[in-house]
Amino acid sequence: MNILNVFSFQQGVMAEEKIPNGQVLGTVEPDSEAASISNEALASALLKERPDTFSWAALQLYSVCLIGFFSCTMNGYNGSLINNLLANESFLAYYQGSNSGVWSALVTSMYQFGILAAFPFAGPAVDTWGRRPGLLMGCACIIVGTVVQGTSTHIHAFMGGSFLLGFGISISSTAGPTYIVEISHPARRGIVTAIYHTFWFTGSIAASAAARGTASLAGNASWRIIIWLQLLVSGLITLFVMVLPESPRWLYVNNQKTKAKQMLVKYHGNGNENSEWVHLQLSEYDGYLQMNGADKRWWDYRALFRDKSSVYRLYCNCIISIFSQWMGNAVLGYFMSAVLQLVGYTGVIQQLNLILINNAQEFGWAILGSLFVDKLGRRPLLLFANIGCSLAWAGMTITTYQTASSGGATNTGAAQGALAMVFIFSAIYCFGMTPLQSLYPVEVLSFEMRAKGMALSNFVIGGAGLLNQFAWPIALDHIGWATYMIFSIWCAIQAVVIYFTIVETKNRTLEELDDIFNSPNPVKASMRKRRVATDQVMLGGTA
Repeated sequence: MNILNVFSFQQGVMAEEKIPNGQVLGTVEPDSEAASISNEALASALLKERPDTFSWAALQLYSVCLIGFFSCTMNGYNGSLINNLLANESFLAYYQGSNSGVWSALVTSMYQFGILAAFPFAGPAVDTWGRRPGLLMGCACIIVGTVVQGTSTHIHAFMGGSFLLGFGISISSTAGPTYIVEISHPARRGIVTAIYHTFWFTGSIAASAAARGTASLAGNASWRIIIWLQLLVSGLITLFVMVLPESPRWLYVNNQKTKAKQMLVKYHGNGNENSEWVHLQLSEYDGYLQMNGADKRWWDYRALFRDKSSVYRLYCNCIISIFSQWMGNAVLGYFMSAVLQLVGYTGVIQQLNLILINNAQEFGWAILGSLFVDKLGRRPLLLFANIGCSLAWAGMTITTYQTASSGGATNTGAAQGALAMVFIFSAIYCFGMTPLQSLYPVEVLSFEMRAKGMALSNFVIGGAGLLNQFAWPIALDHIGWATYMIFSIWCAIQAVVIYFTIVETKNRTLEELDDIFNSPNPVKASMRKRRVATDQVMLGGTA
């Protein structure tokens, strides 16, 4: 029956079924997935061919993504390793260091310097040889860095290993989210790519658990072992990555269109060459992807600054990348030992237990948040995270001030309040910000600028991280509780910037985001309600 069905696709709103003259026949409850879709092409494909979440092809693709997720596990393990080492008395004694002040700032900063140094190489490597080889090259650097750290007898050698680890992480963190966002099914892109960054906590939990498990070992084994364990995930990726399917977009623009179509048919179309999802993506590749774009030339970064649209994309990418590092999370990620010590939790085992428990609860909140990226949208989650974290740091400021004002006397209530604020901050940050740390920066970039743009994203993260490494351990050492007041004010400022300048990207294909960024006011365009029309629609099935 050829009836024009017009649906207002917005969360929780009833859809009206109309005939051509506009007479309302009645209201029906739209399919829950279709109800949140906001652009015509994606909505039409979803209504005509609802993807099977648990088909054999979908399960295979999830397994492929899992290997890609492990690149974030490496990042989480390496990023959390120093936090656990700085709580290890044997490590500090061996290298004659401390968990706060200039020494800890210098040691932890080498990881960030490695990330910065990789910038000129990461994007071209991922563009030239592919997303999978990019992951492989990153893992190779991490393996070498681990060997250097594990055999080091001097702090300078240890710092050299940290540099190599940061270098490798930068390449793998460019390739990983780029690979995931490009192979994901369009209807699942948001959730799947959001889950990518939650795997940071699988690494941080593993690092904390290993540190806790080896804490009772005598001598240097208590910290040498957790360094060598960095080989596990990097080795796993090295073994399997080259048997995974390559990104269909990369294949398409590198004159391997047949292989690109085969990948889409197998994993997105359930083996059906006439699948709506295969047709949708191939037509968009034809219309949006540049066959001779800047991604073909390792030296060409012009695509990042070509026009107003490209600059706005890059702004959204970099500003969220920077903001995600400057919310105070780095203090808990790298210097939680000093934070706990400041409020009276001084025992090594006690600190390691609290770090492990916090990492575990952070993982749970991050997974939960990733399930809401398409339901709530990117902007609401970003605003919630920054406003919530501002309030949490305000609470932390008050409780730590009370602890500091006790004049050396034990203030159990204030110490427990400060610890509660640490956990509250972590929960808010991980629910609202963690799922978007990789998802948002990678999806706002067009294909031509994606790999180099993500390399730049990692570069600015490294730059933002240098402030974290040098400023905050020294601040904790000199001004103590007042450090948290800075975080509270800054998170509020970030919320204002996000509200006025950051676009909403949910429920659009990667290619159709061009329409948003090419508009005169991208923020308003991204928030505009749109109506979708199809000639034949059967809710919950195929027309």
